[in-house]
Amino acid sequence: MVVVLMGVSGSGKTTIGKALATELGWTFVEGDDFHPAANVAKMQAGMPLDDADRRPWLRALRRRVEDACKQRENVVLACSALKHDYREYLEQHEPECVHYVYLHGPTELISRRLVSRKGHFMDPALLQSQFDALEPPQDAIQVDVSPAPIEIAMEIRRQLASEIAACSAVLNSLHSRRGGSA
Repeated sequence: MVVVLMGVSGSGKTTIGKALATELGWTFVEGDDFHPAANVAKMQAGMPLDDADRRPWLRALRRRVEDACKQRENVVLACSALKHDYREYLEQHEPECVHYVYLHGPTELISRRLVSRKGHFMDPALLQSQFDALEPPQDAIQVDVSPAPIEIAMEIRRQLASEIAACSAVLNSLHSRRGGSA
């Protein structure tokens, strides 16, 4: 199962994702690590990415998602996935395996967090471009990022409990039908 923590930069995807992965005993994957160098340079220069810039990044992420699903690896993926088309693309071949959690909160709070963040390539001036591109999901778990990260991780875990159980049952059934080979 892959749980994608999505939202704008500064919403806490990495911090909450690491806490959630630890809580669940799952692998944490940082989506930013899949950006090509040209994307990182563009964001460092204060220029927002467009759909063409995001294509190679999304391709790399989809490969990682597909690998996790095929290997039955449980993963928490921190990835902005701002648009419906991006989310659809990420889960294209494994929709039953991918689940989204939308991290949202007041713009002022997210902006403060982004400005105080150290060592990240995202220029805080780009936050508005992310809000402009954001297409909030209708079919995701939605969690407010105002509480402490560990509280948010526990809330996500609580809300995911039934999906984790259902996904495990489906995967085990498929595994049994294939004669025990994945």
